[in-house]
Formats: sequence, C-alpha cells, structure tokens
Amino acid sequence: MSVHTGSLVRAAFALGCALAASSIPAHAGMRAVLHSLHGRVVYLDFWASWCVPCRESFPWMKALQRKYGREGLSIVAIDLNHNRANAQRFLRAFRPNFQVIFDPTGNLAERYKIIGMPTSFLIDRSGKIRVVHVGFFLNQRATYERQVRELLAQN
Repeated sequence: MSVHTGSLVRAAFALGCALAASSIPAHAGMRAVLHSLHGRVVYLDFWASWCVPCRESFPWMKALQRKYGREGLSIVAIDLNHNRANAQRFLRAFRPNFQVIFDPTGNLAERYKIIGMPTSFLIDRSGKIRVVHVGFFLNQRATYERQVRELLAQN
C-alpha cells in the first residue's frame, strides 16, 4: 500500500492498513454499490462543496473516469454536505460522469474514519483498499493516475 505524502500521512497510512486488512465499511445502499463494482478498481472519494481541493479534484476525476472507465475503473464520490442544495449546485457546476452518493449525516465518513477533505481510497478489484489519499494536490495528479493504472493492470 502506498499513501500520498503530506499532512496526516501517518494517520492515513495506519488507517489504510487497518482497512485493507478488513472488509470495506459499508451501510445501507453503500454495500450494494460496492458489491455491484466487485471486479473493478474503485476510486472512492469523500468530498463536500465547501472543500476547495474538492473543486480541483472533480475535473481530474471526470477525466480519469473517461480515460479508464472501459478498462475497469469506477469512481464513486461520497458527498458529506449537510445541505443538499449546496451539493446540487456543486454537481450542476461540475457535472460528474461518475456515481455520487449523499451522506449528509456523515455515517460513511465516520465508518471510514475520514480525517481530512477530500479523502480518497483506491480499492483493488478484490475489494481491498490499496492507497489512501488525504487531500488532493494538483502537482500529484501523475502519481495518482499511475496508482490507478497499476491497479487496473493487475488481474
């Protein structure tokens, strides 16, 4: 497992290792979503409309989905906005080409132990978390994409 360097890396790495050793936390419809994606590489992203780096990550995630979707990548974005109207404005502006799940109560974020925004989990085809990113950094996009390609190449 690799983890992006930056603030909170040690905590994210420990969290990622613990999660990779167990099944992916899920509840209600999230379990069904993840089950439907079994056999695919999943980029699971926790975001909110007030998060500035989230505004930078959405165009990149759209491009990533376009580029690698046919190779087995699925992006799922978990919205943590308490106010659905704020989320809807954000989504109208960014028009994601990937699935968005609303978690206004923060239950999923709590189960995944989110410690920064955005936080992304790169999950392999067997359902194990392989990479955790806390934050989104434009200068790290090539690294993020390389990590996705490496998991897509594994069968």
